[in-house]
Amino acid sequence: MGKKLREIVEVDKKEIIADLNRAYCDEWLAVYSYWYMAQTVSGPGYEDMKEFLEKTAKDEMEHAEEVADLIIKLGGTPTSHPMDLEKNANAPYPGVAKKTDDYDKIIKLVMDAEGGAIEAYNKIAKKTLGKDHNTYQLVTHIMSEEVTHEETFENLLKSK
Repeated sequence: MGKKLREIVEVDKKEIIADLNRAYCDEWLAVYSYWYMAQTVSGPGYEDMKEFLEKTAKDEMEHAEEVADLIIKLGGTPTSHPMDLEKNANAPYPGVAKKTDDYDKIIKLVMDAEGGAIEAYNKIAKKTLGKDHNTYQLVTHIMSEEVTHEETFENLLKSK
């Protein structure tokens, strides 16, 4: 973060870094959950569900990278140990469907995790609106992608 931006940011950077770190941990938990379910999904039409899950996992990985970059620019350090991810996240690990062909359960797990991410990013957006433009811009961008993920899986549920 440049000198001038540090001067004009009007939020507690330590608090924003902590909020971003929790969101970073959420993203990693979602990456693993979605990726795992993509590898194990079965049943009729599993290829489509696999594709949706893989794409969403890839997007979540991109979010984790973007959030980590911002944490570092703000002077923080992203959570570094995998064992600390769930402990430091906003929500517990979303889990995976026990039955690999239970599309309703898979969809519900993803929708719940996406809903939690939307809430987390909305909270950060409210804190940074008009006070930290870089953080606000990133979290609203990510939030819009999370909304798209949620809608995609809602539509899958409705089409069943």
